[in-house]
Amino acid sequence: MEKFSSLMEYRLKTLTGWMVPSGNGTLDRLLNDAYDTLALWPWTAVLWYGGLGLLLSYGLHLFYYQAMVWKRDLTDIGYNHILDAAGIGKSNRKRVDTVNRARRLRKIGDRLPPPYPNGWFSVLESEDLARGVAKAVDCLGQNLVVFRTETGEVNILDAYCPHLGANLGVGGIVRGDCIECPFHHWSFSGRDGQCTNIPYSKSGTVPKVARLRKWRSLEVNGFIFVWHHVDPQVEPWTFNVVQEIEDGRWVYYGKNEFLVNCHIQDVPENGADVAHLAAVHGPNMMSGSDIRHSRPAWADFGMHSWLASWKAPEEGEPTHVAKMDLVHSFRIFNKFEVGKIDVRAYQIGPGYVQLMMDTSMGPFVVLQTVTPIEPLVQKVIHRFYAPRNVWNAIFQKFAILAESIMFERDMMVWNHKQFIDNPLLIKEDRLIKGYRKWYSQFYSENSMSFTMAKEKLDW
Repeated sequence: MEKFSSLMEYRLKTLTGWMVPSGNGTLDRLLNDAYDTLALWPWTAVLWYGGLGLLLSYGLHLFYYQAMVWKRDLTDIGYNHILDAAGIGKSNRKRVDTVNRARRLRKIGDRLPPPYPNGWFSVLESEDLARGVAKAVDCLGQNLVVFRTETGEVNILDAYCPHLGANLGVGGIVRGDCIECPFHHWSFSGRDGQCTNIPYSKSGTVPKVARLRKWRSLEVNGFIFVWHHVDPQVEPWTFNVVQEIEDGRWVYYGKNEFLVNCHIQDVPENGADVAHLAAVHGPNMMSGSDIRHSRPAWADFGMHSWLASWKAPEEGEPTHVAKMDLVHSFRIFNKFEVGKIDVRAYQIGPGYVQLMMDTSMGPFVVLQTVTPIEPLVQKVIHRFYAPRNVWNAIFQKFAILAESIMFERDMMVWNHKQFIDNPLLIKEDRLIKGYRKWYSQFYSENSMSFTMAKEKLDW
């Protein structure tokens, strides 16, 4: 009977909002606590589930819209066998010195081709250069200043002011279509490199010889390119544009970026070296990028299959464009085939590749740029573009991861290989010979030799 009375009092309390004394102090306190908890529970639930919903929505938004970026420095890939033997971890200050020592001891080969071939080369990605900003860029044996005007136009000039040698990319200010030197405020036009103003000149005249070299540039498909050619009279070739990127039908999903310790010719040569695909890229990607451990027994359930061919341009086609056809699939227990991708790659000049991908779920493109930072250091970037949809939000991130692992396997070879001018090739390697003949067109008689480029850098 007493339990029934207490239950009735509790129900009355929850219905009316006021407490009916039970005569038992302990029971009254328990009932009060229970009432307070029940009164607050709806609001607590709203806040909890609302916050969880917002957090989940933000996470989905980032997953769907945010680009994936995979970056590796020069010391990150290909030197673990040396660092592990010396017991040097990632945070150890000796890491860079140890890697640089290995680079110095490497026999790079004899009769290396010129390190800076002729062609279009990427100097920056478009999003890295905001309006009204100037940046110093060192590549191709040159020191450049790249700046964007407030109207969005990109200009590239020699970096050093002819007055007293200040670098306009370090502290230079964009004013209109000009760049102002940080040292004495001389201004140079982005249109032709001519000095337009010397603020403290009493006569107001500007010497005609006060001029910087103006470099031809082009901004397309997310990159800013510079035309580099040792023969100034040679006109640049027409640039191949992926229209789906330019008109916004395909969007940017992410990139990877690497510094590679090799000659620039080694990187695109992989396209003609079809025999290396099974050896380096056949093992399961889940085994990682370290080629010392890329064939563990547990990963043998799946292997990558590659069918590839490389072709020089035919008569009537642009001589600076070579093609590669590639079919990739993943074989499980060497019976079931999944993940088929058809690839048509266009090698456009010495430092730019368009990889047009076709899958069962739709097309996408990977743009590769290779830019010499030093005679034997290349900056390589792959940018991924595809239509905006849920499938690509998932697949493109996987594609970036997979391609990064495969590229790092190549890096372990490139970072330690020797360039052989006259390699020992067999009949099945004939595409490499054809590739080298095609690539030689990007060197001129006046191209800076490797020895000279190295001497300038050592100074």
